[in-house]
Amino acid sequence: MKLFIASDHAGYALKEHLASYLAGAGHEVEDCGVYELEEDDDYPDFVISCARQVAATPNAFGIVVGASGQGEAMAANRVPGARAAVYYGAARGPQTDASGATLSLISSVRAHNNANILSLGARFITEAEAEAAIEEFLTAPFEAEERHLRRIKKLG
Repeated sequence: MKLFIASDHAGYALKEHLASYLAGAGHEVEDCGVYELEEDDDYPDFVISCARQVAATPNAFGIVVGASGQGEAMAANRVPGARAAVYYGAARGPQTDASGATLSLISSVRAHNNANILSLGARFITEAEAEAAIEEFLTAPFEAEERHLRRIKKLG
């Protein structure tokens, strides 16, 4: 699977770990930066590049990493075709959707929103939690129901 990955200085160490982990799992990983730890970097420079690559590459996914993941998701979501969802740990409880199905946060954003970028909060999760979140993200299906497609189309 083609994956693009990016971070800022706060997410650099986790990004480096995840890039190696994902490549070792057989994924084709393209690093969009940062390429070295630099405290004065600006996450939009790297995250927007990553989001553009995801939006332009059919069936690709992106992983962006920052302190909380919030700013990174905001930057990514400015790119048409990018749909970033933030994850910085397990929710307090499961979500039940309109059909009565129980979904985790990650399976929900894939099933209902067809999220193609996962934004991780490096200061809130461990490497193992990030790995598990990514595995769930990459394997959770999009439901492609008309209502979900209609809503996603409105995002632009």
